Amino acid sequence: MNIPLAERLRPRTLNDYISQQHLVGKDGILYQQIKSGVIPSLILWGPPGIGKTTLANIIANESERPFFKLSAINSGVKDIREVIDKAKKSGGLFTAKNPILFIDEIHRFSKSQQDSLLEAVEKGWVTLIGATTENPSFEVISALLSRCQVYTLNAFSKDDLQSLLKRALKEDNIISKLNIELKETEALLRLSGGDARKLLNIFELLVTSFENDSVVITNELVLKQVQTKTARYDKTGEQHYDIISAFIKSIRGSDPNAAVYYLARMIEGGEDVKFIARRLLILASEDIGNANPTALVIANNTFQAVCVIGHPESRIVLSQCTTYLASSPKSNAAYEAINKAQQLVKDTGDLSVPMAIRNAPTKLMKELGYGDQYKYAHSYKNNFAEQEFLPEEIANTKLYEPGHNQREQAQRNYLKGLWREKYGY
Repeated sequence: MNIPLAERLRPRTLNDYISQQHLVGKDGILYQQIKSGVIPSLILWGPPGIGKTTLANIIANESERPFFKLSAINSGVKDIREVIDKAKKSGGLFTAKNPILFIDEIHRFSKSQQDSLLEAVEKGWVTLIGATTENPSFEVISALLSRCQVYTLNAFSKDDLQSLLKRALKEDNIISKLNIELKETEALLRLSGGDARKLLNIFELLVTSFENDSVVITNELVLKQVQTKTARYDKTGEQHYDIISAFIKSIRGSDPNAAVYYLARMIEGGEDVKFIARRLLILASEDIGNANPTALVIANNTFQAVCVIGHPESRIVLSQCTTYLASSPKSNAAYEAINKAQQLVKDTGDLSVPMAIRNAPTKLMKELGYGDQYKYAHSYKNNFAEQEFLPEEIANTKLYEPGHNQREQAQRNYLKGLWREKYGY
């Protein structure tokens, strides 16, 4: 059987594991947990080809626990229950080392499938390790997420990937017997997109395609020999991040033509339409905001519509929203305001709310002066009465600066009539 190079080089111990030193280094939390034998259920989150499955296997091996594996792509609730039953039996009644259940691509599990894991995790029948390339905050149900630790795995660095290539040349039983000089690596690294598995597969394809044993690896040779479709969208690789970035920046840059092109790239590549809709929803507030408040309404309705109708019809709704947002006036004033406000809170701490605007639900609070001298705005002309709302220590601090567009200019003019001296609008 022809075992791929990436599988032949798969690390078996922590000492052989490349990268993720923030987790598996001597001071890493996972290293400490493995050595102590106390391993919580956890979610490994990061891009493809960075060793999530490998790390799960190493955790099981080094902690000497039974290991069960499921793929969310082809497993249902019945499969989950069968594996959990086997795990319970393998764990025994008198061992603290409960089995590990590894679920690859756990974000693909439906809510009911994830629900079926809860009891086993809660009662400690298994230690769950889930692997995902998607943000678990969105793709893993809150009940399961609250029972797991989330560990983020970083993309491989250039040095990490070069170390893998050198390890293949030195340690692999097949590759090490060939006369290979690794002169240049930039093209290999670029084609891999940071995916170690893809890197090793390309490398193996390259070096085994020559009849003679003597090969000098150069960038020119790699680009000449390796067949790639550079225009293809790979939702599990580097292009996932590059194209969603281009999509967002095209909308932000008010170019509906480029935006809908990148939308088509994602749709044709099989990207999750809910992922696209979610990014549009964020952009509508971050990059358009009060310049056109309707943008958030349309983006939210788009997200709801996409969830209801799914693929392929949702492409039409996504196109409508994309072109609308790209053609809309832009402002990041609301986004900047919350950034400034959060930084102010971090800098100044827990300041006291002015007495006049505190709530006074009890007699004691009223006697203490809560709510005294509060001016009910609607009792005054133009529904406005000037008073201090910020804590004394940060009074007169302006956090919201309306953008230079028609709608926010109207806001600025309104605020200027109320707060010209206080905030300088």
